Amino acid sequence: MRADRLVAALLFLQARGRVTAAELAAELEVSERTARRDLEALTASGVPVYAQRGRGGGWRLVGGARTDLTGLTSPEIQALFLAAGSSAASPELRAALRKLLRAIPEPLRPHAEAASRARMVDDLDWSRTAMMTGGTHHRALERAVLDGVRVRLGYARPGRTPSDRTPSDRTVDPLGLVLKAGHWYLVAGTDHGLRSFRLGRVTSVEPTGEPVSRPADFDLAAAWRTLVTQLEDRLFAATVQARAEPDALSLLQQLFGGRLGIGRLLPDGRREIEAAGPSVEVLAAQLAGLGTRVEVVGPPLAREHLARLGRALTEQYDGPREASVTHTAAA
Repeated sequence: MRADRLVAALLFLQARGRVTAAELAAELEVSERTARRDLEALTASGVPVYAQRGRGGGWRLVGGARTDLTGLTSPEIQALFLAAGSSAASPELRAALRKLLRAIPEPLRPHAEAASRARMVDDLDWSRTAMMTGGTHHRALERAVLDGVRVRLGYARPGRTPSDRTPSDRTVDPLGLVLKAGHWYLVAGTDHGLRSFRLGRVTSVEPTGEPVSRPADFDLAAAWRTLVTQLEDRLFAATVQARAEPDALSLLQQLFGGRLGIGRLLPDGRREIEAAGPSVEVLAAQLAGLGTRVEVVGPPLAREHLARLGRALTEQYDGPREASVTHTAAA
């Protein structure tokens, strides 16, 4: 857009003092003719820019005129560059930061540059799996939110079998994007009210060309808090009481986080615990992996489910098994 280019040209002039049309063209990635027209447009709009002809000439701001971003303090500038200057920043954001760097007063630039290099984002866990991801459709959904365009989503629900994970199509009104615990979510309006969609499960995005239906008083933060509350209600729908060995407590805390309550110390050295989850069956299956280090005492449905799991595992693993090892001859 030309308006953005004119601002960039003005900031470049401010930073360099004197520039040639060729230098400006290289900076803005346009032709020299376009750069010269932009400089003339600045002059016509009242910006004190003048051309100096001959050897060593160029374009200058009259009287050292400046467009510094006054009002920003050094801590504010550092906070801005620290938040936006990570290695994971998009090319557009990095370009914006370069322009902003030229606009701030000279004494504050070293602090801003230091802040932009002070941290990075590594979105791979220790198994080299991407943890903070919006999937391949992040940019398309971001564009839909900004443009206010309704989209048709292909969305795969979580499931235990491939048929459970078959994507389904749904038409939604994109209203905002939220990053929570390393995962991006789309907040969107649907026929059933506000819903959240994890971007990692989005399989396709097709703009419909129709405008979104956006509530007049919509507030993304308030909408997200409502959705989170609904999800938390489901996560705390059931509880299981148990007694845990001391060496199992750290594993339980990793498994349940804030959904684990640790109670009193028992005479035998174990701890009373209570774990919350979406259902008793899910909780029992999660606790089964800790074996005898955790004894579930209630509710009875949890104990019954664990007993069924135990019988099934015994039937599968107790007794001889046919060897199926393939030996490969050395070359």
